[in-house]
Amino acid sequence: MLSKKWQEYGVSVLRSPKLKKNLWWQEVSRETPETYRQGWKTLEKQGWSIQAVVIDGKQGVARVFEGIPVKLCQFHQMKTVTKYLTRKPKTQAGWELRQITLTLARTTEVEFTIKLKAWHVHWETFLSERTPCFHCKPNRWPYTHRKLRAAYRSLKTNLPFLFTYLKYPELNIPNTTNCLDGMFSQIKNRLAVHRGLRRDRRYKIIREILGGKEGN
Repeated sequence: MLSKKWQEYGVSVLRSPKLKKNLWWQEVSRETPETYRQGWKTLEKQGWSIQAVVIDGKQGVARVFEGIPVKLCQFHQMKTVTKYLTRKPKTQAGWELRQITLTLARTTEVEFTIKLKAWHVHWETFLSERTPCFHCKPNRWPYTHRKLRAAYRSLKTNLPFLFTYLKYPELNIPNTTNCLDGMFSQIKNRLAVHRGLRRDRRYKIIREILGGKEGN
C-alpha cells in the first residue's frame, strides 16, 4: 500500500502481494489517512478480508488499521534516515546510527532496540547540544544536530511497526512495499513517454496498467 505523487497529483493503491494483484486504486491530490480508510472499507464491502498491511510510513495511516497487524516498510525507513543523515554522515554519531539502521532487514526487534537505546545513551549529551542564537532565550536556542535528532526520532517512533512481520510468521507479511514500488516505476516510465497528457488520459493509462496484466 502506497501513494506515489507527481507534483500535486497521485494515485493511492491497495495491492495484495500474495495474489500479485492491485485490488483498489483512486486518484488523489494529496495522500491522507482518510484515503486509505476509504479503500479499506470499499474492499470490505466487496468481501475482501485484510489480515495485515504494509505501509510506507505516511503519518497517521497506521491508526487507520487499528486492530490489524501493521508493518512499516523497512526500505522506506532507511530512506527516511538517509534523507536526514545522507549516505555519508559527517559526524561519528550519524555514521553509527546509519550503521544500526542498515541492520534492519537482518536483525530482530529486541536486538535493534538494544542497539538503538545504547546509541542514544552514548550520544545523549551530543544530541542535547544547542547553537547560540542572539535573538533567542538560552532555553530556546535551536538544537545543533537537528537532523540527527530527527533520524533517531523517526526510528524510535516507528520501532513498533518495523518488525511486525516477525511477530506473525503465519501471515507471510513482506518487510517492504517493493512489489508496489516496482509497479509505480512502470507507471512513471510509461507516463514519461507521454508527457503533456491531459489528466483524464493520464489516469486512463495508469488505470490500464494497474488493472491489466502489467499490474499482476
